[in-house]
Amino acid sequence: MALKNKEEPRVLAIILGGGKGTRLYPLTKERSKPAVPFGGKYRIVDIPISNCINSGYKKIYLLTQFNSASLHLHINNSYNFDRFSDGFVEILAAEQTLEHSGWYEGTADAVRKNFGHFRVQRPTHYIILSGDQLYKMNLKDFMNKHIESGAEITIAAKAVNRRDASGFGIMQVDDANRITAFMEKPAADMNIDAWKIPEKSRGDLPASLEYLASMGIYIFNASTMEELLNNDKTDFGKEIIPMAIKSKQVNSYIFNDYWEDIGTIRSFYEATLDLTNPVPNFNLYEEDKPIYTQMRNLPPSKINNANMTATLASEGCVIEYSRLQKSVIGIRSIINEGCDLNGVVMMGADFYESEDDKAENKKKKIPDLGIGKNCKINKAIIDKNAHIGNNCCININGKTYEDGDHGLFYSSDGIIVIRKGAIIPDGTVI
Repeated sequence: MALKNKEEPRVLAIILGGGKGTRLYPLTKERSKPAVPFGGKYRIVDIPISNCINSGYKKIYLLTQFNSASLHLHINNSYNFDRFSDGFVEILAAEQTLEHSGWYEGTADAVRKNFGHFRVQRPTHYIILSGDQLYKMNLKDFMNKHIESGAEITIAAKAVNRRDASGFGIMQVDDANRITAFMEKPAADMNIDAWKIPEKSRGDLPASLEYLASMGIYIFNASTMEELLNNDKTDFGKEIIPMAIKSKQVNSYIFNDYWEDIGTIRSFYEATLDLTNPVPNFNLYEEDKPIYTQMRNLPPSKINNANMTATLASEGCVIEYSRLQKSVIGIRSIINEGCDLNGVVMMGADFYESEDDKAENKKKKIPDLGIGKNCKINKAIIDKNAHIGNNCCININGKTYEDGDHGLFYSSDGIIVIRKGAIIPDGTVI
């Protein structure tokens, strides 16, 4: 649909919730990827939603089908626009209809199966976003550049070096930023010199970044989207975009700022701990670009004579006489006296235990919620509602574990993950 002069685009944002999230297991054992806690008090899905809201786009659909109960609860508790606004954040889980009876088969298939919901909003444009990426983008500028260029599709692109190019879909562009070809994950030994970014399009990009990688973030004219999805193709990156480049005007929008795909335990852990740096890559403290989340009305954190260095503590925590270094502590975390935490991502708890709960724990001979006394924990992720007993040592002795399930814990690339709701007895050494 072509816009008349000065007519504001009617933009619908679609956030793709991803698949089973196997690379983030066990954090995705009981929740979808977008619902994984991040940064102490947020969920990953809060990032793309906040980008939309901060850009003025408040009609947002979230497409998901795996472990969506936790995500539903978070969205319902967090994003309630006032009655005078036409904004919404709505989850569209895979559903059976007279036209469709199966699961989402891919990103494009998920969008196709929801056109009936989307058309009611009469959009002129769709913005397609990923639910598991960490970045702050002015989507309004992205949209303006798309409209000014006259393109039918614009793809957000990140400049990468040759080594990293093998992990992405790479785009060849001309001097006007029009995409002329697309290649999925070129082999490391393949000569792709012809795919280097033209000098006129480079701007102030560092010299080492010579190729454009797709970020999986797209703007489509609404009519173009309908036309391109009038088939049985299931995936945007592998099928729809390469097909579109042959027949449509597809432009690139170079995003020259921090962007991280947090789809693995390692990338999730490193991105979270980066928040503790004096100048983090992802800044939570920008007043004009806030990250929104659920308002919980928790009390202030209580810190009793603890030594904390480069550490974030969320609301409602109680931290007693302990030492914490480069750690991120989630809501309602309880850390008892004599503990030493280094490089720990603690997701906190969904509730506080009452005295009756603690009496019941004692009867069952299980630790209370949180971390007990005199524990030493290094390079670990502690998922929500974990019960860790007194005198436990986690990832302290230098022992290495194969990646995978080890009963009480999960190991991934040297990082120990304590599962959601885990019970770690007194004196446990991992």
